[in-house]
Amino acid sequence: MTATPHKPTVTEREARQVAEAAREQDWRRPSFAKELFLGRFRLDLIHPHPLPADEDARRGEEFLAKLRDFCETKIDPALIEREALIPDEVINGLKELGAFGMKIDTKYGGLGLTQVYYNKSLALIGSANPALGALLSAHQSIGVPQPLKLFGTQEQKDAFLPRCARTDISAFLLTEPDVGSDPARLATSAVPDGDDYLLDGVKLWTTNGVVADLLVVMARVPKSEGHKGGITAFVVEAASEGITVENRNAFMGLRGLENGVTRFHQVRVPAANRIGPEGSGLKIALTTLNTGRLSLPAMCVGAGKWCLKIAREWSAAREQWGKPVAFHEAVGAKISFIAATTFALEAVLDLSSQMADEDRNDIRIEAALAKLYGSEMACLMADELVQIRGGRGFETAASLAARGERAVPAEQVLRDLRINRIFEGSTEIMHLLIAREAVDAHLSVAGDLIDPDKSLSDKAKAGANAGVFYAKWLPKLVAGQGQLPRAYAEFNQDVDLSPHLRFVERSARKLARSTFYAMSRWQGRMETKQGFLGRIVDIGAELFAMSAACVRAELLRTTEEHGREAYQLADAFCRQSRIRVDELFGRLWTNTDDLDGKVVKGVLAGRYEWLEQGVIDPSGDGPWIADASPGPSKKENVHRPIR
Repeated sequence: MTATPHKPTVTEREARQVAEAAREQDWRRPSFAKELFLGRFRLDLIHPHPLPADEDARRGEEFLAKLRDFCETKIDPALIEREALIPDEVINGLKELGAFGMKIDTKYGGLGLTQVYYNKSLALIGSANPALGALLSAHQSIGVPQPLKLFGTQEQKDAFLPRCARTDISAFLLTEPDVGSDPARLATSAVPDGDDYLLDGVKLWTTNGVVADLLVVMARVPKSEGHKGGITAFVVEAASEGITVENRNAFMGLRGLENGVTRFHQVRVPAANRIGPEGSGLKIALTTLNTGRLSLPAMCVGAGKWCLKIAREWSAAREQWGKPVAFHEAVGAKISFIAATTFALEAVLDLSSQMADEDRNDIRIEAALAKLYGSEMACLMADELVQIRGGRGFETAASLAARGERAVPAEQVLRDLRINRIFEGSTEIMHLLIAREAVDAHLSVAGDLIDPDKSLSDKAKAGANAGVFYAKWLPKLVAGQGQLPRAYAEFNQDVDLSPHLRFVERSARKLARSTFYAMSRWQGRMETKQGFLGRIVDIGAELFAMSAACVRAELLRTTEEHGREAYQLADAFCRQSRIRVDELFGRLWTNTDDLDGKVVKGVLAGRYEWLEQGVIDPSGDGPWIADASPGPSKKENVHRPIR
């Protein structure tokens, strides 16, 4: 049987309910970041810093050496940028190297690397060309391997994982032309037909979709007799009849990215290819992203390391007014920021990745914070590098080479990094996602009090539970270790990091008090205060980064020869971070959020259209959002499998 897909019409409340149902409800393991937002600085959860097993480290280092050699001898980054294409021989070379199976278990033909070494590999190859990092990341962080690892049947793993490890490229298809971060409006349908499903719909921004052999597709199964229905995940053969890749998209950065528009028309998918039960698609997607998001900060760390290298080399060679520009304070402050922030980002990434490998902690908030913080700070570092380079920073590498100078692609890195603030959850969505997890303890005990659909008896019960919880919790926010002058004394070495950890402890309690006050003040309207929630999350991100930086510095002091320098970098980062935290705390209550809302209403009402006069709009014609009505494709198929 077949049915015509239609775009669901949902209310704001219904959309929130869909998102809420998809999130992981329980906290079965401890979470450092969750505790931090509750005002509890659980340093014991991250210190001493966890380390990989010796055998894991040996295998990881061996692969990194092979990958470095491949990057240095087989990859021409300038060619990828110039041709906007990754050569087939590079992709096939990465397949032979095993790079497409880094995260896949050895019993399926993969390398079985840990999350730590997978991320180190992405940082390395992403520094050669970020499009290569995106290719490998989309394939195994969110493509077929990860959801099958977590939710697939043994038959599915046996059928697809060996292919993904060596020969096949996978992609993840969720977004649609009119559906971004609001999956409740997902329109692609999967209609049951005997032992199969028939897929109809259009997917947009399908990273790897142009060259993919296997797809993870999210589609809506209509509810019917024998079918629970709901958004469901499927593994789909990209060469199936009825699939058309209608466009290879082009972007301001990541020019080698194989990202397109894919149309499904009556595509037959066996029920055996369904991942998990019907209706579990969004939960599968979100759970996959819990660790999958760590791939983006991995490439941000790689970019930070490169920015530091170029800033150091250029600022020593370039002289102005009788001395290297690095020794002019205005430039030196930028170099210090890049160095300190790169150290902190690597600390956040390695700590989160090692915790993911050990599987002792719930890292859903840590991974989200790493993605949020890494993508934002990497863009700032790249922008500062462009500024340090001056006119040469704005000039392309090809132009620099043409006139006889070193081909430094600073402007390209800035363009390439920009998408990370949007990929896999935009900064604005990440703020809301993390904020929801951060206040989960409050909603668990007091959520019914502000839920308009709850009965008076439910509210009374919630009030009693909330009274018990807050009677125990609130007094603990008054005083803590951060007020003891000798607390965290083990971090007092040649450089004293203990004051920074005391600051984190005090700030965590202050953050929890601020959150509680806001919930008491706004209650059910809290979710509309996105500016406030964003600042709460940003404070938490800074506190997490400070904690990770101090713990990493202490690890390096005891295990490496760079301990003193690590302490210096951690100290510099924490001092810079504390200034940002103090500013964010001030902006919690002193801001222009309400005024901004009034201005927005005026803009949309057309009251300021006079301000737009005097310019020409160079935009072309066409609708804001392309028509995605189901049906057969009218375009040439640009699908390009690589063999």
